[in-house]
Amino acid sequence: MKICVYGAGAIGGLMGGKLALAGQDVTLIARGPHLEAMKARGLKLISEGKTDVVRPRVTSDSREAGEQDYVILSVKAHALVGIADAVQPLLGKKTALVPAINGVPWWYFYKLPGPYQDTKLQSVDPGGVLWEKLPPERVIGCVVYPAVDVVEPGVVEHTYSNRFDLGEPDGSKSERAQVFSKAMIDAGFRAPVRPRIRENLWVKLWGNLSFNMICALTHATLDLVIGDEGTRAVARAMMLEAQRVGEKLGVDFPLDVDRRIAGAAEVGAHKPSTLVDLEKGRPMEIDPLLGAVVEMGRLVQLPTPTCENVLALVRLRARTAGLYPPR
Repeated sequence: MKICVYGAGAIGGLMGGKLALAGQDVTLIARGPHLEAMKARGLKLISEGKTDVVRPRVTSDSREAGEQDYVILSVKAHALVGIADAVQPLLGKKTALVPAINGVPWWYFYKLPGPYQDTKLQSVDPGGVLWEKLPPERVIGCVVYPAVDVVEPGVVEHTYSNRFDLGEPDGSKSERAQVFSKAMIDAGFRAPVRPRIRENLWVKLWGNLSFNMICALTHATLDLVIGDEGTRAVARAMMLEAQRVGEKLGVDFPLDVDRRIAGAAEVGAHKPSTLVDLEKGRPMEIDPLLGAVVEMGRLVQLPTPTCENVLALVRLRARTAGLYPPR
């Protein structure tokens, strides 16, 4: 089975490296010093107490890879528009796309029963570019849980969780989803096919839309934000506003907001990715995590005042740092 990872950094490197170790025909698409290091020395993967060096095909040019059975998209969500054209040489008639990204995806409303079916979210897909070039009918939804870092060029370290939830937008247990799930399980991941993938997406998003933004604004780690009565209350208000939006769109949240906060507290002194991006001078992932939730609130005519206020603050923080990608 031919699998290409477009954006073989931290998460992409973990997925591609373990799939290659399990015997899949893997191509990694990367850039810069990380690409050069993998070309020269292979990909060093530190995971679950083991260190492996794997040498899959590595390139910066998708044309060298050719058509694939599966393409894992593991760039930041706001970078998808910029790579959409480069993904085209990888797509055959039956190629499936697996977006291993955070936040609300561009395909969210594809085959979603109800009055909002096929709505295109401008916050994550301005002008419908992704809907056209990365058609949602190709997509297998994916919710990402592992914590992974590129600790130096060519070296990926995996520190916790091996879970990836998969699911078709229409809820079916398709053959393509089950085949990919088996490949991931054979590679050592927990990768079940979920019948209601949007519910899993919202539970992960709950933390991203609140804690990621508050940590970026305060430069505080997750434990400090949750431990402070004021910032915890802001996060809780944001999560409740988002829950009402999700429920209006048909989502049945499997746990309540306080259990979700308690689960986040167990992570400890963690720096969410949005804060890390700010500190490292990288474009910040804001609209897929929070902007899209505000847009969906307006779509279903529900107020999200706390989310809107925090969104305005974090957008300006990113702009003043030169880290807010053009919309």
